[in-house]
Amino acid sequence: MILVTGSTGFVGPKIVHALRAADQPVRCLVRKPERAEALVEWGCELAQGDVTDAASLRAAVDGCNAVVHLVAIRQGKPEQFERVMIRGARDLVEASKGAGVRRFVLMSALGTSEETKDLVPYYRAKWEMERAVVEAEIEHVIFRPSFIFGRDGGILPTFKRLAKLTPVTPITGPGTQRIQPIWIDDVAEYFARAVTLPEAADHTFELGGPDAVTWNEFWERLKRALGVRRPSLHVPMGFMRLNALLTERLPGNIPLTRDLLKMLEGPDNVVSNDEAPRTFGITPVPLDEQLRRVA
Repeated sequence: MILVTGSTGFVGPKIVHALRAADQPVRCLVRKPERAEALVEWGCELAQGDVTDAASLRAAVDGCNAVVHLVAIRQGKPEQFERVMIRGARDLVEASKGAGVRRFVLMSALGTSEETKDLVPYYRAKWEMERAVVEAEIEHVIFRPSFIFGRDGGILPTFKRLAKLTPVTPITGPGTQRIQPIWIDDVAEYFARAVTLPEAADHTFELGGPDAVTWNEFWERLKRALGVRRPSLHVPMGFMRLNALLTERLPGNIPLTRDLLKMLEGPDNVVSNDEAPRTFGITPVPLDEQLRRVA
């Protein structure tokens, strides 16, 4: 049995579906079972609980031989990152060790490192989650994906709307930082194979698609895929920070935050090696095909 947390998010359902397609038994940790009808239809067990409730984690992991941990938040107060991501991961790792789990597979993020952990709370939380897994001395696989693109969620549909509806395409800063987007189904396949692949044990893998492009190049490719012609405008970081200071006060999931701008000003968001595709035998979808699929 494989326990999957975050199974109702953006990436989670794809990973669950890939596991079930491989005929793997899956149990999903969910806060609201009534919102998990698709998971039940795929033949998954449901365990009601939350990563902030250690008792529910112990119950959910009982009888499992593998755990796939996907839960994360992208914005919030420092104490929220501590409670949901850091403490949640530590409690789940502890519960997994107690239940005799054989392998723990963690979703981290490209850009996470000891050098960046103090840049924003998100990176710090991801770094502490990685440390919790590695230091527990449980067999593990850690993935650090770049931007994950998909048709029905994540950031790409927002980019699509901007490219199609705005008269001018706004590009934050100079647009020279590079990114390496990966298609969501490729990410799901990596996770599905990581549960059992012997060669993956106790490794951290960076995940990216085959194309590393600057933000300037990305927007040109997206507009070409959509068949639209719009000029681009580089918006100074100072103006964007002022804008983020205002939008952060709005309720809901805000796409523009000061932390996000710090990450955009950081190092290129690209992989440093080809260890992941070589180990797992996966050929990721090219960027232009990713964009064509959402056009």
